[in-house]
Amino acid sequence: MSNDDAHIRPFPIAIPDSALDDLHGRLDRTRWPHGLAGVGWERGVPQDYLEQLVGYWRNEFDWRAQEEMLNQFPQFVTTIDGQQIHFLHVKSPEAGALPLIITHGYPASVVGFTDIIGPLSDPRANGGDPADAFHLVLPSLPGFGFSAPLQEPAWEATRTARAWVELMHRLGYERYVAQGEDIGAGVSGMLGALDREGVIATHVNTDPLATALIGERIGVDLEGFAASELSPRDRERVEFLARYAAEGTGYLQLQGTRPQSIAYAVTDSPVAQLAWIVEKFKEWTNPAAELPEDAVDRDQLLTNVSLYWFTRTGASAANFLYEAAHSSEWLAPSATPQGWALFAADDIIRRLLDPQRQIEHWSEFDRGGHFAAMEAPDLLVDDVRKYFRSFR
Repeated sequence: MSNDDAHIRPFPIAIPDSALDDLHGRLDRTRWPHGLAGVGWERGVPQDYLEQLVGYWRNEFDWRAQEEMLNQFPQFVTTIDGQQIHFLHVKSPEAGALPLIITHGYPASVVGFTDIIGPLSDPRANGGDPADAFHLVLPSLPGFGFSAPLQEPAWEATRTARAWVELMHRLGYERYVAQGEDIGAGVSGMLGALDREGVIATHVNTDPLATALIGERIGVDLEGFAASELSPRDRERVEFLARYAAEGTGYLQLQGTRPQSIAYAVTDSPVAQLAWIVEKFKEWTNPAAELPEDAVDRDQLLTNVSLYWFTRTGASAANFLYEAAHSSEWLAPSATPQGWALFAADDIIRRLLDPQRQIEHWSEFDRGGHFAAMEAPDLLVDDVRKYFRSFR
């Protein structure tokens, strides 16, 4: 590796005015389908809802204000394994802070972490105990956000975890902890297997629908479980999860098999990119939320979508899922201690994932959902602090 490859460079976000003008022009020229009357979310994003959200994105959403907010956090890029990696590096003012790398999932980005950065890095200034402080490293997955464009295929969770090990060592962190959601949960788990001396513990957050989506891969037999001796309520819940595993994975089937086909739509049409992402924020957030913006801040959601749009990474994010679906490289389970936090909790989930109660730290929360850092940042921060205290 050359010295240039290992160089870490500051990276301020500066989307050109021409890109904003282009976005607004495309939104103005949206070609809408002939909508069906009386159709709700069961067929995807309802057109009347999306038209209202597009109107807000075009006329009221302030990207420059969001860009200024993001640029308050120190950001950098470096090259690892031939790929540009973008990351936030927020050092705590507390001398004894513990290094923590946090990895996002799909269809999220580092934008989703803005509400947890302050409380985790500077608890003294946020009503917490300074002994709980972390030095934060928050990278964008390869092919997501400003970790783009991809230079070559074959970027998936294992290769990403190797890049994160290099990133942490490059930053001078030889002993650290890891946290993640969705894809980030898988990457964080692999870090313990790849860097046994450096990673001292990991923490992941999940939700019931994520369990359904990954059930087959991790050995959860939802149909067999439903047929076992369960109470009527438990059987109903497991059958619901099984139905969702069958019906809620259209996006994954397409991106895991033909990512290039959807790439044209989400790169050429901002409304296509918005609909593709906002559907997941409806389905995966707290079930008590009627609309996505009832679960997460609307401007934060649109900042996340805008980041995908401006960087053209809807396409490369889809290819990341393709690589994951076709990867043959799976690491053996790590012995690194791991804590779990379940949001939108359902008591059947632990019986599916941890029937022998071997996971020492297992927290359940009624609030929140798949995007815990956006939906319930206070709960996630508290659980991360609590779990990692014993590893300082």
